[in-house]
Amino acid sequence: MMARVLIALAALVLSSSLALAKSSVTDVRIGVHPDKTRFVLELTELPAYRAFTLPDPFRVVIDLPALDWRLGPRRDVERGGLVQALRYGLFAPGTSRVVLDVTQPVDLDTVFTLPPNNGHGHRLVIDLKPISREAYFARARTPLVSNPPLPRSQQAALPLAPPKPEGDSRPVIVIDAGHGGVDPGAISRTGVYEKTLVLAYAKELKRQIEASGRYRVQMTREGDVFIRLRDRIAYAQNSGAGLFVSLHANSHRKRDLRGAAVYTLSEKASDAEAAALAAKENKADAIAGIDLSDQPEAVSKILIDLAQRETMNQSKGFANTLVNQFRAVGPVVRNTHRSAGFAVLKSPTVPSVLVEVGYLSNKSEEKLLRSDAHRRKISQAIVKAIDDYFAGQRPAGPS
Repeated sequence: MMARVLIALAALVLSSSLALAKSSVTDVRIGVHPDKTRFVLELTELPAYRAFTLPDPFRVVIDLPALDWRLGPRRDVERGGLVQALRYGLFAPGTSRVVLDVTQPVDLDTVFTLPPNNGHGHRLVIDLKPISREAYFARARTPLVSNPPLPRSQQAALPLAPPKPEGDSRPVIVIDAGHGGVDPGAISRTGVYEKTLVLAYAKELKRQIEASGRYRVQMTREGDVFIRLRDRIAYAQNSGAGLFVSLHANSHRKRDLRGAAVYTLSEKASDAEAAALAAKENKADAIAGIDLSDQPEAVSKILIDLAQRETMNQSKGFANTLVNQFRAVGPVVRNTHRSAGFAVLKSPTVPSVLVEVGYLSNKSEEKLLRSDAHRRKISQAIVKAIDDYFAGQRPAGPS
């Protein structure tokens, strides 16, 4: 009887798993022809899709149902013909996205599917043809969609932060795990994604801060989902945050660079490397295939005005405290506190820092960053800096 029950349970679990199974991507190919570049996505099931192009920077975007990616760790190196880079991942609940960076304006010449044959699965085929910039903007373009069409996705929006309980005067700390979803961030030589690494750091930091009982903690993301930069800023402001800490991991062509660094907002970058890093981080929305053409100037190029001066000074004070703590637990870069025009730090009311926990491009530091012990040490340093920061803000008692 027991054996029959176990068999029945196993069958139930298996059938439930199959019912919930997603279609999977098993291969990606790029074919270069004299007059076009062909992009092929191979899947286990026939996909619904929506394909379109975006300008400045020029990209091809393909939205699909939520998929499993059986491609293993892959660096952003898929290229050939008109395609110079490829990214993929979750864009919104129920929607996966593929983004192709292209070398020039392109037209979606043909989009079609092929059934399984000769050992291949279902294939989505997209032919890209080069056109001039003038021709691109002269044409009205609409997305090419499957029949039946892919349901239009709603981009993941951060919910409103829960209201502060009455009588709870504890400061709110917002932890922002950088990148996510279709935006992987830096990728190490062994295939470690920045988005995955920093989410683990964010969760450990949240655990330690909450264990102190002195603060309330909110996170901009707790899973592998893409969040726009402007939404991260708005979430911190709507939370009434006393601090915003954005966690990242760096990468550099010089493989010997290593160490943590802390960045704050500035009209003028402290050095060329800080400026380059800010420019890279500020491209997160473009990387994820967001249409930037309708963004008002105030969003795409936020100017630092007088209302931000006090917030910037508070951010610098916290950053200096944080640097002192980091020096006690591990390697730090030269000129550890740096500044540049990071979009994610541009809240006018919330003191904000961007923490680079180390370099994924450095082989030995990548191994260190992946260790539980180092993750705990970095988080402990941040918690100590938070304590010192808020202790300095409390009014002095009677003498």
